Amino acid sequence: MKRMFKKIANCTAAAIAATVMVGTVYAGETIVMDGSTTVGPLAKAFAEFYMRQNPGVNITVAESGSGNGAKSIINKTCQVANMSRFMKDTEFKAAADAGVMPVAHVVALDGLPILVHPSNPVRNLTVAQVRQIFTGQITNWKQVGGPDLGIVCVSRDTNSGTYECFNELVMNKEKISDRAEYVGSNGAIRQRVQSTPAAIGYAGLAFVDDTVKALTINGIAPTAANVRDGSYPIARPLFMFTDGYPKLGSHLQRLVTLCLTEEGNSLIKETGFIATTDY
Repeated sequence: MKRMFKKIANCTAAAIAATVMVGTVYAGETIVMDGSTTVGPLAKAFAEFYMRQNPGVNITVAESGSGNGAKSIINKTCQVANMSRFMKDTEFKAAADAGVMPVAHVVALDGLPILVHPSNPVRNLTVAQVRQIFTGQITNWKQVGGPDLGIVCVSRDTNSGTYECFNELVMNKEKISDRAEYVGSNGAIRQRVQSTPAAIGYAGLAFVDDTVKALTINGIAPTAANVRDGSYPIARPLFMFTDGYPKLGSHLQRLVTLCLTEEGNSLIKETGFIATTDY
């Protein structure tokens, strides 16, 4: 995990140079973004900022899930696929068959906090305990030092990149219990947890507020510093995929590399995510 984040940081240098040394800026156009509900708030912030700076550009952002974002760019119905996971081999093959060459742009880093109701006295779980809760081996909060309440597990839908990351990093691809509830967005996870004292769920860092409590995992809090240094065990990069590398100076290129600018860095922090560069 630490090596992954170091590689991401090292690989941004050339892209920063390309972003700063922009030549011709192209005329107005429409850019369609589709995909992850996790990346959605950041994509909207980027879009709103960019359209203010470039009145001739129209950017739309849909949040249909990472899997649907991949399908949209493969089907050429969007210019940017927002994804909270990397593309699967099957998606790359489908893209190649359609004449599409997906290029990944890492736009931010994200922790995946484990959320409980603020009234829940449990403060820390291990990755193994979270897995046992979601497989149904642990069914009552008293088994992990909490109240005598049956645990309500809330998961993202299986088309979600957040689900894919949780499945890989926490579940080790073990099956989630049939008793788990599935919801269609990170916001829905938060809403269910904030209204249900026995609930447990997971969502991106941008969806943590004072209506829910983020647990420490293996004693490590889901802070920006802990995600960046790789010590928080449930973390991932966030992506914007394009079909090939956009032409330097184009609106598309400037949009997907906005994360490498001072303004983009501020937007990332404002939306609750973690920038890959420092200003």
